Amino acid sequence: MSEAVFIPLNIAILTVSDTRTSETDKSGDTLQACVEQAGHVAAVRAIAKDDIYQIRSVVSQWIASDAIHAALITGGTGFTARDSTPEAMIPLFDKQIEGYGELFRSLSYDEIGTSTIQSRTVAGVANRTVIFCMPGSTGACKTAWNKIIAEQLDRRHRPCNFVEMVLQRG
Repeated sequence: MSEAVFIPLNIAILTVSDTRTSETDKSGDTLQACVEQAGHVAAVRAIAKDDIYQIRSVVSQWIASDAIHAALITGGTGFTARDSTPEAMIPLFDKQIEGYGELFRSLSYDEIGTSTIQSRTVAGVANRTVIFCMPGSTGACKTAWNKIIAEQLDRRHRPCNFVEMVLQRG
């Protein structure tokens, strides 16, 4: 059996925020650095207002594109009136990845204690594009990437990962 080799993926990054700009988007910067340090391509970055339809508009274009394998969405996962990332994304998923939110909150508990209960972190697959949503803090982005997402987007990770599925597009 041949050894699996790393295959760089094209990853889109969306920051959901009513206040951040490209100059102040530290979480987007963090995710881009993580993606590139892992050997992937940060194919596109965007910022969308915390509005269900603006979020869906951006992500729907990525889902429809054969050039985007994965999307990382930071922000909009809390409980304020404006937090709407889960509501925007869940209807787009062909399949939800329930274990992602469960694992994220478990890991996050060690960092922020019971406040993790307010994280409505979700993930799913839409048109063979894997989508991970996480809170807007840079710490949460690092936790999600370093402890969950990086391995799941690495073909060498065993026993399973999402790479073969996303490469079957197009």
